[in-house]
Amino acid sequence: MRFRHRLAAGFATLLLPLTGLVGLATPAHAATEATATYAKTQDWGSGFEGKWTVKNTGTTTLSSWTVEWDFPSGTTVTSAWDADVTSSGSHWTAKNKSWNGSLAPGASVSFGFNGSGSGSPANCKLNGGSCDGGPSVPGDAAPSAPGTPTASGVTETSVKLSWSAATDDKGIKNYDVLRGGSKVATVTGTTYTDTGLTAGTDYSYTVQARDTADQTGPLSGAVAVRTTGGVVDPPPGSKVKLGYFTEWGVYGRNYHVKNLVTSGSAAKITHINYAFGNVKNGQCVLDDSYAATDKAYTADQSVSGTADTWDQPLRGNFNQLRQLKAKYPHIKVLYSFGGWTYSGGFGQAAQNPAAFAKSCKAVVEDPRWADIFDGIDIDWEYPNACGLTCDTSGPAAFKNLMSALRSEFGSNYLVTAAITADGSSGGKIDAADYGGAAPYLDWYNVMTYDYFGAWDKTGPTAPHSPLTSYTGIPKEGFNSAAAIAKLKSKGVPSAKLLLGIGFYGRGWTGVTQSAPGGAATGAAPGTYEAGIEDYKVLKNSCPATGTIGGTAYAHCGSNWWSYDTPATIGTKMTWAKNQNLGGAFFWEFSGDTSNGELVTAINNGLK
Repeated sequence: MRFRHRLAAGFATLLLPLTGLVGLATPAHAATEATATYAKTQDWGSGFEGKWTVKNTGTTTLSSWTVEWDFPSGTTVTSAWDADVTSSGSHWTAKNKSWNGSLAPGASVSFGFNGSGSGSPANCKLNGGSCDGGPSVPGDAAPSAPGTPTASGVTETSVKLSWSAATDDKGIKNYDVLRGGSKVATVTGTTYTDTGLTAGTDYSYTVQARDTADQTGPLSGAVAVRTTGGVVDPPPGSKVKLGYFTEWGVYGRNYHVKNLVTSGSAAKITHINYAFGNVKNGQCVLDDSYAATDKAYTADQSVSGTADTWDQPLRGNFNQLRQLKAKYPHIKVLYSFGGWTYSGGFGQAAQNPAAFAKSCKAVVEDPRWADIFDGIDIDWEYPNACGLTCDTSGPAAFKNLMSALRSEFGSNYLVTAAITADGSSGGKIDAADYGGAAPYLDWYNVMTYDYFGAWDKTGPTAPHSPLTSYTGIPKEGFNSAAAIAKLKSKGVPSAKLLLGIGFYGRGWTGVTQSAPGGAATGAAPGTYEAGIEDYKVLKNSCPATGTIGGTAYAHCGSNWWSYDTPATIGTKMTWAKNQNLGGAFFWEFSGDTSNGELVTAINNGLK
C-alpha cells in the first residue's frame, strides 16, 4: 500500500500561452520572394514537435514575416518559441519576434512549437502569399523516418550502427545520428561507427533523415546497446537493494535524483523503481510529463554538474536518472506503474493483457529515454481484491498480465511486481495466483508495511510494519513473517521475495498508553498528511522508546508512532538473509536522512 494521496503539483509547462487568443492581424504586405517550409521534428504518439523555416529567396531584405496555416480538428499548438503564435479556431498565425524579423537575401530563420493531435498543416501563407510560389500548401515535404538502427561489432568503446534509408519527394541529403537524444554525428550513408564510449555502459541510438532543403523528418525507432566490459552485474545470489523514487517528490518534498548522490545512497543500492506511471484505458501512460521529461535543472542541481538547455531533447527526472546511471553504472532502473492511486486501470488492462503489455513497452522504450529503463514494475493494489477501488477481474488475471508482460519484454528486461503482504487466512494473498505468476517475474516487492494505522482512528495502537506476530497484535497474519511464509507455501521461491521497509512512521494522537494496544482519538499530525511522517523527522521529534514485533515505537506527549530505525532494519535484514530472501526494498528515498541512515542499514545488513 502506498501513501493514501498524492500532493497536487500545479506547475505550468508551456513556454508560451496559446489558448483563447483572438483578434488576428491581417498580413502587412504581400509575399516577396520567400518560402516557408514545415517539418515534424519529433513525434511521441500523444504529441509532436513541429518546425517552420522561413527563407528569403529574393534579392532584397525582408523586414518582417507572418506564417499562417490551418490544422484539422483535433490538432492544436500547445506551446511555441521564437515566434508569437495565435489562433482563431483551426487557423493559426505566427509572427516574428522583434529580434528575428529581418532576413537578408539568402538568410533563413526557424521557429518551433509543441502540438497535440496527428494532423498536418494546410493552406500555408507567407506574408499573405503562397509559401512556396505554387499551390497554397506547405512547402517541400519532410522526409520519412529511417529504419530502426541495428547494432553490430560492439566493443568496450565502440559500436557500428546500420539502418534502412528514409524516403523523400526530393531526395535525402544526410542523416543525423543521436545518442541518448543528442546528436553525435551527421553522415551521408546509412552506417555509422560511434567511438569513445565507456565500457559496460547502456546507450540508446536513433537516426533522423535530412532532405535537400535541410528539413528533418521523424526519429527512427531506438536501439539499445550495452558496451562490453566495465562494471559486472551483481553475481547470482547477491541481494537486491531497491528503493522507490517518486515522480512528485521534486515538488513539495524538494527531493531530486541528485539527492541520491549527496546522501551516499546511490553507491549502496542496486535498483531504483521510478514511481509512478499511470494506467488509463487499459494502457500504460506517462503521468507527470513536466517532472519526468521537462523540468530544467541548473548545473548545481544536476547529477552531472551541467545545466539543462531549453532545446535539449530530454530534461526532468528521466535525464537526471540517465546521468545517475552514467555515474553509477551498476544501478538498474525500473519504471513502476500503478500504485495506490493509479491501480484502478488494471482491471481493464487485464481484459486484454497483450495490448496492455505492448503499451507498457512503448512507454518504457520511448526513443527519448530507451537507454534509461532496465525493466518494468507493476504495482497493482490489489488484484481481485480491494484497495482504493475494488477489482473483480478474477484470481487468474494477475498471472495472465504477468505472462503477457514477460512475452512482450522478453528475457533482457526485468519484470517485477509490488504485491500485498496480507498473510491472513482468506486475505489478499489468497485472492490472486501469485504462485502461478512467479515464473514470469524476476521478483516480488512484498509490501510488508501499512498493516496498521490511524485509518482506525480509535486504535488500538500497533506497529505498521511488524516483522513477526506478538501477543495482542490486532489481526493475525498481518506481519512480514506470515506473508512470506504464505507466499512460499504457494510456490514462490524465496529468492524471488524482497522484504519491504517503510522509510516513514504511522501514528495516532490522543494516546496515554506508551505500550502498543492503547486507545486513540485520531491521526497524529504529519507534515504532508495526518497519521504519517518521514523517518528523518520522527527520529528527532519523537525518538523511539521501545520495540515490538521487530519494529520500533515511540510515545511522546499524546502522540504514538511506529517506525523502523537503523537497528530494527538490521534485525530485519538478518531475518531476510536467514529466510534466503532475494533482498529488500523500501518506500521511499525522501523519507531517509540527508546522509542516508536507513539505506546504509539495508546495505550493511545484506552484505
